Amino acid sequence: MKKFTIIAALIIAVAFAGSAMAVPPGKTADFKGGAMGKVTFDGKKHAEKGLKCNDCHTKIFQMKKGSTKMKMADINAGKFCGTCHDGTKAFKASDSANCKKCHKKAAAGY
Repeated sequence: MKKFTIIAALIIAVAFAGSAMAVPPGKTADFKGGAMGKVTFDGKKHAEKGLKCNDCHTKIFQMKKGSTKMKMADINAGKFCGTCHDGTKAFKASDSANCKKCHKKAAAGY
């Protein structure tokens, strides 16, 4: 019985390990966005569209913070965010009219 309990606890711990690293509701993850301004990822916006964390993790993004090094050229080539933000599944990231949907420049003086 003790062996079963240990195995069950390990399975549960592994199953929920990804959730501990996910962006919880009401929180965001910020990424450097170069001259265009930082990019703030809000998991809530994606969840409201019906997406689950594992739709992107680990298929598109790794779970370890800082492990994904993206450039806009990668996104425009259909990698990372560009997997969906290609104009068919979601707004096209390479369309200059959409820059401000992700990139936010800091207010002057900050």
